[in-house]
Amino acid sequence: MGRLEVLVVENFKSWRGRQVIGPFRKFTCIVGPNGSGKSSVMDALSFVMGEKIANFRVKHLEELIHGAHIGKPVSSSASVKIVYVEESGEEKTFARIIRGGSIEFHFDDNLVSRTAYLAELEKIGVIVKARHCLVFQGTVESIAMKNPKERTQFLEEISTSGELTGEYEEKKKKLQKAEEDAQFHFNKKKNVIEELKRATKEKEEAERCQRVLEELKMNKLQLQLFRLYHNEKKTHFLSTHLEYVKHELSATKESFLHQENIVKAKKKEHGVLSRQVQETEKELKFLKVLLNKRRQKYKKVKENTSHHLTQLDVANKSGKDIEEQCCKQEDDIRALEVEFGDLDAAWKHFEKQVEEEILHKGREIELEATQLDHYKELKERVRKKVATMTQQLEQLQREQKADEERLVFQKRRHEEVQGYRKQTNEQIEDNKKRIEKLEEYTKTCNDCLNEKKQQEEILHKEIQKAKSRISEVNEELDAIRSELQNAGIDIHVGNHQQKRAEALEHLRRLYPDSVFGRLLDLCHPIHKKYQLAVTKLFDEHIFAIVVTSAKVARDCIRFLKEERAEPETFLALDYLKIEPINERLREMKDCELMVDVIRTQFPQVKKVIQFVCGNSLVCETAEDARHIAFHGPERQTTVSLDGMLFLKSGVISRVSSDLKDKARYWDEKELKNLEDRRTQLTQELKDLMKILRKETDLKQIQRVAQGTRARLQHSQRELEVIQKKHTAALYREQSQLQNALAIESRCTMLSERMKEQQTRIEEFQEEIDKVEDDIFQHFCEEIGVENIHEFEKHVKQQQEIDQKRLEFSKQKTLLNSQLEHSRNQLKEEQKKIIELQGTIQKTREEIDNLRKTEESCLRIVNELTVKQQQLRDLFVTQNSDSENVHVQVEEEQKKLLALERKVRKWQKELAKVQTSLEKKQWEKHNMLLDCKVQDIEITLLLGSLDDVIELKSGGEVESTQATTDMYEKAASIEVDYSSLEAELKTLQSDDEVKTQLTLFQQQVAVLEYVLLKTAAPNLQALDNLKTVREKFHEARDALEASRREARICRQEFEQVKKRRHDLFSQCFENVVISVDQIYKKICRNSSAQAILSPENPEEPYLEGISYNCVVPGKRLMTMEQLSGGEKTVAALALLFATHSFRPAPFLVLEEVDAALDNTNIDKVTSYIKEQAQEQCQMIIISLKEEFYSRADALIRIDPEGESLFSRVMTLDLSQYPDNQESSKRPRESC
Repeated sequence: MGRLEVLVVENFKSWRGRQVIGPFRKFTCIVGPNGSGKSSVMDALSFVMGEKIANFRVKHLEELIHGAHIGKPVSSSASVKIVYVEESGEEKTFARIIRGGSIEFHFDDNLVSRTAYLAELEKIGVIVKARHCLVFQGTVESIAMKNPKERTQFLEEISTSGELTGEYEEKKKKLQKAEEDAQFHFNKKKNVIEELKRATKEKEEAERCQRVLEELKMNKLQLQLFRLYHNEKKTHFLSTHLEYVKHELSATKESFLHQENIVKAKKKEHGVLSRQVQETEKELKFLKVLLNKRRQKYKKVKENTSHHLTQLDVANKSGKDIEEQCCKQEDDIRALEVEFGDLDAAWKHFEKQVEEEILHKGREIELEATQLDHYKELKERVRKKVATMTQQLEQLQREQKADEERLVFQKRRHEEVQGYRKQTNEQIEDNKKRIEKLEEYTKTCNDCLNEKKQQEEILHKEIQKAKSRISEVNEELDAIRSELQNAGIDIHVGNHQQKRAEALEHLRRLYPDSVFGRLLDLCHPIHKKYQLAVTKLFDEHIFAIVVTSAKVARDCIRFLKEERAEPETFLALDYLKIEPINERLREMKDCELMVDVIRTQFPQVKKVIQFVCGNSLVCETAEDARHIAFHGPERQTTVSLDGMLFLKSGVISRVSSDLKDKARYWDEKELKNLEDRRTQLTQELKDLMKILRKETDLKQIQRVAQGTRARLQHSQRELEVIQKKHTAALYREQSQLQNALAIESRCTMLSERMKEQQTRIEEFQEEIDKVEDDIFQHFCEEIGVENIHEFEKHVKQQQEIDQKRLEFSKQKTLLNSQLEHSRNQLKEEQKKIIELQGTIQKTREEIDNLRKTEESCLRIVNELTVKQQQLRDLFVTQNSDSENVHVQVEEEQKKLLALERKVRKWQKELAKVQTSLEKKQWEKHNMLLDCKVQDIEITLLLGSLDDVIELKSGGEVESTQATTDMYEKAASIEVDYSSLEAELKTLQSDDEVKTQLTLFQQQVAVLEYVLLKTAAPNLQALDNLKTVREKFHEARDALEASRREARICRQEFEQVKKRRHDLFSQCFENVVISVDQIYKKICRNSSAQAILSPENPEEPYLEGISYNCVVPGKRLMTMEQLSGGEKTVAALALLFATHSFRPAPFLVLEEVDAALDNTNIDKVTSYIKEQAQEQCQMIIISLKEEFYSRADALIRIDPEGESLFSRVMTLDLSQYPDNQESSKRPRESC
């Protein structure tokens, strides 16, 4: 096998000028830093091997020239050339040149076409379309990440079987079309055969129908003659009766008019009397109003008089009180004057006593200044001498005085305690009563508060619940209104539907547990998109009524017949034969079981749905439905979402015009439910608003409860204060007072102690007096008194006289002031009496005036009362006369009504006779018109059937005139009844005529039924039979031709299929074997496995191909489960295996070691080196030293200059041993 010797590039991409890259050895590595131009080597090789310009990441061809990408191309041309050396040593050159915006191809320096150029490349083993000799950066990773379908496409490119894909698909479509045409012509032939049978049958039916028509024509003739004869007979009778009725009606009308005049006269008389009664009644009402006003005025005057009398009584009483006070004041003044006189007499008597007492003593004891000084000295001596006794005496006197005061206090205290005790007991009793009342009131308040609280809680809960529910109801109503507005469907129930609904409702009432309802109302599709399909499949069962048993169904049918209702379809649960569900159908793709897309709340209805639907399938499109119905392993009944039905028998039912209208019943059912729900919610909202109005009651209850609570708190506080403070304090006070009552013993003890102290005081006083007598003895003799005590007594008496004079003076002054005050008060009271007497006199005068007014009002009231009674008597008389006349009017009206009823009776009879006569005339006209229209040949004695015409619609006057003319023309026609049997003419009663007419009609109906049952005869049946036979021959020939065409298409398709299968299988089988071997070699382990398995073994190129590996020491894993390095190794094994199927002389790989670790690099490098020595030339672009250190030659690419053009250096490593360290090798050589 040959090899690539050198690559010559000139001004191509990053290569400026002419550069020679090579020579290339069996295993050559290209190295260099990033951006140096290594990828340009791959681009140059791709370019020279005929790759399209679009794959070079440039928009224009000139951009491949060096410097063009920065707008500075170095030349107008660029070229790439390779030198290929055959195994025999022969050199071949391939060059691709860019010149002037075009591309030239050169082989061995000769200009050739692209086709010839690619053909020469294929001769050396380079297939451009397969791209199997160039592996770009990322290709290995993309192979590792391919899905099964992409992996199949990759193998098709390698095997070139993909070139047959278009032809394969074209032949397959052509085959499918041919088979469909064959099936179409087969069905057409089948239909033509059926049509041929029908045409033969129609011919026989037409002959039989002709015989029935003749018989029917004769029966119709007899029927029309019979009807016309008895119609004329009845018409003559009605005409005679009509004249009699008119005469009677005229006589009755004259009597009615006379009686009507009488009634009018009586009504006029009654009107006059009624007006008189009304005038009297009006006067009575006016008089009653006036009388009420006068009575009210009388009552006011009387009340005013009574008020003034009351004021007079009050004034008189006040005068008496003031007079009594004056008398009392005068008595007080007299008492004060008497008291003043007594005081003056007592004063004079006291002065007289003092004078007598002085005269009795003879002289007054008066001391001189020296005597007075001497008295004071002696008094001082006595004081000093009796100082101790005086102190003791004073102490005893103080104690005695204290005990006296204490005794008085204790007695006063005892009286006060008695009063306090009594008052405390009364307060305790009052508190007890108050506590009882407060406790009772508190209990009442608590009961009332609890009751109000319960009412408040109940009302509050109701109102809160109502508010919450109102919010929910409003939200639901808004949602329902939105749904109804969005639906935009007008729900209109016609009379027909209304009658059917009423009939169903009757049946439900009769059989509540046995009649479930219509199937439409008992179930619904799970989604709107299924509505058309479900409606199509349900067909006539959609309105069927579901019942429990066949007996109930028969009873319902009997009821409908009795009620003359429309016929209904019934589905009895015990009568249905249900096909079991085929569970395998649920596993089919692109379809669903119809029973799975219908939902119902009633378990019994599921049985009905299964009966109606069976194992039918629903599909998205009509194409899917057709395919599943006719091209599956078994034929199925399918229906598409747009309503197209495919039956097992091959019949296809397309979408009818009324299917969508029927499908709307599902939406109307939902909308009807929404309407019912809206009505229900609206009524509920009204009820809730009534509850919401109870907020006023709630506020009233809260106010009452608040007031009761405030009163209760006040009562509780008062009760607490009374119980804790007042009552407790009163009990404490009572206890204290009880203790205070024990002072009587203390009073007794004080009295005894006071007696003892008095005795001691007297003893001390005697001793002191004895000492004073001894000391004042000479002084008393000097002043002429027996003892000093007499002198001191005289002094004391003088002081008491002075004190009494002062008291007399004060008391006299007080009495004078009291007397003056009383006299002033008396004057004021007398003045009040005078004023009050004036008021009383004025009030009496007013009372006299009011009494006169009262008498005047009373007199007027009495006069009005008498007048009112007179008017009442007059009103009764007039009313009685009016009623008598009214009775007479009613009697006359009764007579008038009787005559009116009689007139109406004759009018009805007249209308009835006229109607019957017109009906008979109309019947005769219609019978003659039927004879004319139906071409019944009756014999006429006078007139013609051409005069009988159909009445056209027009104005009312024109229509009446036309009807009259029509009746006259029909009456002028005379029919020959000679052909009518004599027995039929002699029938008299209506029943006999009706019976015979029914018999004729039954005979005609039987013949018409026979004609209806045999369908309309085809008068061109013979011609149709000939036409159908010709169509049969044409269909047979077309079927044979389509079958031949299908066989030819089948053969062509099988040939293409075989070629594609052979190409793909050849490549696939080779790759399956090679990939496992290569994977074992790369992994250096026989336990490693690489497995390719097709998803479709029969035609693997139609489905995906899975790629699984067993890494040494691990289980079987898919590509997705492998690590990055393991994926790269597996992808390289697949790449080398595909390369082995179509081996190229050289293989160029770009950075395939990027994802490999050192261990995997060593394995891959060893395999590549082995393949390079045995199979083909390997050129690797690599950056890893572990990889390129084992190559036979190194080519280094370096960037240079500001314009970034590439330079190349080559190093031959064949002279160095393979086991040396890469670090000891020279780095570069020029």
